Amino acid sequence: MRGFRVHLEEYRPLASASELDIIEYLLAHPDDAVGVSTHRLAELTYTSPSTVVRLVRKLGFSGYPDFQRSLVYDRAIAEKSRAVVSDGVMTGDSTQDVIDKVTSRNVSTLELTRDGLEVEAVDRAVELIGSARRIALFGMGASLLVAHDLQLKLMRLDIDCQMSHDLHSQLLSASNLRSGDLAIVVSYSGMTEDVLRCVRVARQSGATIVSITRGSFASPLVDLSDVVLGVAATELVVRSGAMSSRIAQLNVVDVLFTTYLSRNYEKSMERLSSNWIQKGASDGDARERCLGRARVAGARPSADAAVRRR
Repeated sequence: MRGFRVHLEEYRPLASASELDIIEYLLAHPDDAVGVSTHRLAELTYTSPSTVVRLVRKLGFSGYPDFQRSLVYDRAIAEKSRAVVSDGVMTGDSTQDVIDKVTSRNVSTLELTRDGLEVEAVDRAVELIGSARRIALFGMGASLLVAHDLQLKLMRLDIDCQMSHDLHSQLLSASNLRSGDLAIVVSYSGMTEDVLRCVRVARQSGATIVSITRGSFASPLVDLSDVVLGVAATELVVRSGAMSSRIAQLNVVDVLFTTYLSRNYEKSMERLSSNWIQKGASDGDARERCLGRARVAGARPSADAAVRRR
């Protein structure tokens, strides 16, 4: 589920007048809609039960119970996100308090990101990485660091990818993309204008857009993306610096990289073995001995092991 609110926002331009009344109510008063019947929701929105059922079907749910389950899940995730945001470091906190709060927030953010990350979106992104003629990475500030981490991982797999560190170079890279190319965009807020300029140019050039951004909020980046890899919204957009959001984005990068390894195991392992950077004679000898024993035993190293050897 790519965020219940995002789903409603995406359908809003296509909604009829009566459907729009229901959508506006759900966006403004989601807690009041939890657990109510179709007749009660129709009363609250001054529409009819048949309109409610028709909208539910158009939104892609199998029925009203499925719609209610999705709404309940969305509210639970939102409550957890609010709890993480509100549990901030306060004046007078001890160093131990700071350690506990920062660590707790990072752990909670990873768990929420796990719960909200769509399997289908990850699979589609992996498929696009494997079939793209060329890949360009985009991001600004702390998100650029996350994009750089992904670039290093893709380079290990000998996947052609570009990343520039200044806006003009990123715009040039975006303008050189064509149909069959892939733009992977990292932006927690989804509202950074420099990033959005690059995305619009990339779309006009014919590239497919995969974004790593807040998945439960409508944003310009979400609207421009073909695939959204959602991270938990556990930080204020206006903040002193990216912390838990950066951890969540890096986790998505690791998920994406490891899934690609799993889907393309033999080719990836061959490439990782060939471009292994030896860190000393003893390290290389030890590695060869380990691989030799594995081959004798008929063992197949895991994708996680390949990641650890990078």
